[in-house]
Amino acid sequence: MKLKAVKPAHADAPPPKEESDSAHPEPTVSLSSTLPTDVRSTALTILAVIGVVLMLQYAQAVIIPVVLGVLISYALEPMVAGLTRWRVPRALAAALVILMLTGAGGIVLYSLRGQAAEIVQQLPDAARRLRRLVENGKPAQPTAIDQVQKAATELEKAATPVATPPPRAGVQRVQVETAPLNINEYLMYGSLGLVAAIGQGVLILFLVFFLLASGDLYRRKIVKIAGPSLSKKKVTLEILLEIDRQIERFLTVQLFTSTLVAVVTWAAFRALGVQQAAVWGLMAGIFNSIPYFGPVLVSGGIAVVAFLQFGTVQMALVVSAVAMLITSLEGFLLTPMLMSRAARMNAVAVFVGLLFWGWVWNVWGMLLAVPMLMVVKSICDHVEDLTPVGELLGE
Repeated sequence: MKLKAVKPAHADAPPPKEESDSAHPEPTVSLSSTLPTDVRSTALTILAVIGVVLMLQYAQAVIIPVVLGVLISYALEPMVAGLTRWRVPRALAAALVILMLTGAGGIVLYSLRGQAAEIVQQLPDAARRLRRLVENGKPAQPTAIDQVQKAATELEKAATPVATPPPRAGVQRVQVETAPLNINEYLMYGSLGLVAAIGQGVLILFLVFFLLASGDLYRRKIVKIAGPSLSKKKVTLEILLEIDRQIERFLTVQLFTSTLVAVVTWAAFRALGVQQAAVWGLMAGIFNSIPYFGPVLVSGGIAVVAFLQFGTVQMALVVSAVAMLITSLEGFLLTPMLMSRAARMNAVAVFVGLLFWGWVWNVWGMLLAVPMLMVVKSICDHVEDLTPVGELLGE
């Protein structure tokens, strides 16, 4: 029996007509997409940041000396490494460098003791002169502020009998008087603060010695505990080497520029006839390490000193302008030329960092803000997830 293939009846039929797009429109793709947000992770991150900030404020008596010791060891590392190339044991080289540093600092302070004593002796006379200048500069006619103060005083006098009940019979009224200023008490507190500062300085020097004597011991330990994979060890080593290069370069440049500012300011003040020029030059060099705020503080303070010494506004403005000119030339011309491009940060990041660290650690925070920002930038530049932060900090 021969089988014949039967063609289905619908084989020759035309294909079904597609329905119009209007009947079943294609789904439109929205251009705006909602990114998933892990609220729990964000909340934990915020709480962790707040906890770290509070810890930095609470433990600043321990953290600040450690940070200072690490930075000083970075600054002295090239000198110690140079001595070790001459076959000097590393511990002995570290001790020699620290002794030379403390000896040089002691010689500078000892040579300036006379000018510092003169400044202390001139403080009462300067206060009297400033009070006379303020009293002579008062206007003859009362100003609006004087009228407001007078009205407030009259209102306080009028409210005093109402607020204070009359004394009862047989009860003696007692008036509490403010104790006079006790200079000896302030001197005692100042002496205790000086002793505490000296103790902190000795501890920092010991920490610097141990860090310099250990060499790259802690670097090798950090690389060892970074993780078992070779890639993590490599990234960790790159971060540590980058931090070493940037911090050493920054501290070397900062030490050189601060010394240059101190010497040039001393020479300029001496030429202008400013008394105790060496002390004010040293202060200018120290405050020069604080970006933006340091030169402003030095210029304002030296303007007051020049006004009290010379008695004219013109001379005060000249001395202040000279101090501002020296620090401006150093900050806008010399430092950018000496710093590498990788270590440069934009002005907004530095200013915000100064505000933050100044709030956390006061004056020490402003002094240490830039090195810590450089450490953060070096870490962010080598960690993929933190690259945007490094980009925000850089130029």
